[in-house]
Amino acid sequence: MNYNWNWAILVTDPYFGWIISGLGWTLAVAICAWVIAFSLGSVIGIMRTVDNPVISTIGASYVEVFRNIPLLVQMFLWYFIFPELLPEEAGTWVKRGMPLPEFWTAVVCLGTYTASRVAEQVRAGINAIGIGQRQAAMAIGLTPRQVYRYVLLPVSYRTIIPPMTSEFLGIFKNSSLALTIGVLELTAQTRQIEEYTFQGFEAFTTATILYIVVTFMVMTVMRSVEKKMHIPGVISLGAK
Repeated sequence: MNYNWNWAILVTDPYFGWIISGLGWTLAVAICAWVIAFSLGSVIGIMRTVDNPVISTIGASYVEVFRNIPLLVQMFLWYFIFPELLPEEAGTWVKRGMPLPEFWTAVVCLGTYTASRVAEQVRAGINAIGIGQRQAAMAIGLTPRQVYRYVLLPVSYRTIIPPMTSEFLGIFKNSSLALTIGVLELTAQTRQIEEYTFQGFEAFTTATILYIVVTFMVMTVMRSVEKKMHIPGVISLGAK
């Protein structure tokens, strides 16, 4: 109970700059990884719903592999093992020649891991659409590709906005694991402030508040989007 509180130290140089820099790197990792997760996850999710057994098996295998290996293990595999499996010149470039190797490794790891979760959301959204809509689209002469493009995907993406919001929040919070490979994101900078100042309570409380603020902002925006995009008759936050 004799702890010496000193909140003012967090707004002094260089610690305030470290917090802002850490938040910036956290957002950069999360946003870049989300681009990979959403794009790749959509493809894998679609693959899991097609009638071709080979394609659907490939999609299912991807999901099972990436979803069932702990994220921290995947982070180490991407950073320490993957470069060693490449040809010597390519591996050396990944480890030393590539700009910001730690950052891009974290982005790829988080993106490919979250893609397996996004794929399941996309698959569930497509399968939730009644077979009647698919049959009606085929009856008017649409090809299978057009059925996905004009009927299944537009409807499914509107119904899976809430779980997709949760996946983005998950990738934002999971970005803290990037500190294990040297990315100076928010959690890493917070630990660094603690080591320099011994004001750990102030530093981690500030980081916690920043995580909460960003999460609240994302949820507020996505709730507004959901209300505008919800499909009448479908039970959702927007419908309520």
